[in-house]
Amino acid sequence: MKKKKKKNIRLNKYINIVCLFIIIVVAALVYIFGVRSTVERDVVFNVTKGVSVADVASQLQNRNLIDSITLFKIAVRGNGGRIQSGQYDIPRGTSVWRIADMFANGDVAATTVVIPEGLTVKQIKELLLEDNTLTGDVECGPGTDLPVCNLQDGDLFPDTYRVARGTSRLALLDLMRKKMSDLENKWEKTGRIAPRPLKTWNEVITLASIVQKETSKDSEMPIVASVYLNRLRDKMRLQADPTVVYALTNRLGDMHGAPLLREHLKMESPYNTYVNYGLPPAPIANVGIAAIHSVLQPADTNYLFFVADGKGGHKFARTYEEHMKNHADWREIKKELNK
Repeated sequence: MKKKKKKNIRLNKYINIVCLFIIIVVAALVYIFGVRSTVERDVVFNVTKGVSVADVASQLQNRNLIDSITLFKIAVRGNGGRIQSGQYDIPRGTSVWRIADMFANGDVAATTVVIPEGLTVKQIKELLLEDNTLTGDVECGPGTDLPVCNLQDGDLFPDTYRVARGTSRLALLDLMRKKMSDLENKWEKTGRIAPRPLKTWNEVITLASIVQKETSKDSEMPIVASVYLNRLRDKMRLQADPTVVYALTNRLGDMHGAPLLREHLKMESPYNTYVNYGLPPAPIANVGIAAIHSVLQPADTNYLFFVADGKGGHKFARTYEEHMKNHADWREIKKELNK
């Protein structure tokens, strides 16, 4: 019995030693792979498309982001054995395992691009060119005939886009195009319902673009839409200033502070709604969801006119006489503002 007891004690001792050894090894591996870091400051690291794991490991070591190529390769294997291209933010103190995990899962650095409602395609392209977190041109190369290469106003959906830093500008434009195309497809599938006399998606977006340019207040948009729909039904000219500005600026949509003069309202253009009846041939801006909803679900009014109220909104009128009174009030407000 004593010999057996001594044998069990000796066995337990060996087991404890082995367990302690395993614990030490595991702790060492956790520290080496998951805690220890040579990254002394926040850095941006680019993984180019098609680059090998060995090349990435060499680049990381050259920049003192890791101290062992072998350890990095082991960490990559432990995360599935692959790395994804892109631009990565590597914070100070990031371990070799975390770096491999980021590369394996494509945890790339992101950027937020805000596209305001009511801009033209030209203005949106100018905005994207000013954003240095994006890459590439806004125009397609010669011989390319993709949908994104032939954008027209009304094709893009303004929104806040969260994309990988380094995303190409054409890719972002195409993302905006697809989002607007999805809205059109949804409208088609739900029965193409639109208020009289509108029949097509182009007509819906064209009127929405005028509404978008006339008011920045979402709450006012259904009323403004009702004014223009009432004028269309009564065979009246729309007489919308933004359509003249669009024609006058060669589809840029921005006068850069220059005033719109009475003589401008006489210019010959299919977009001039002071000269022509009905809607312009196409949208004059890219519109948000509120403007689209305002046209598809306009307010029920008898209004035919509106003018600025000096407070960021508008005064609406049913008759020309009432409109002239509102116009006179606006002129007085402008005089006071000019003072």
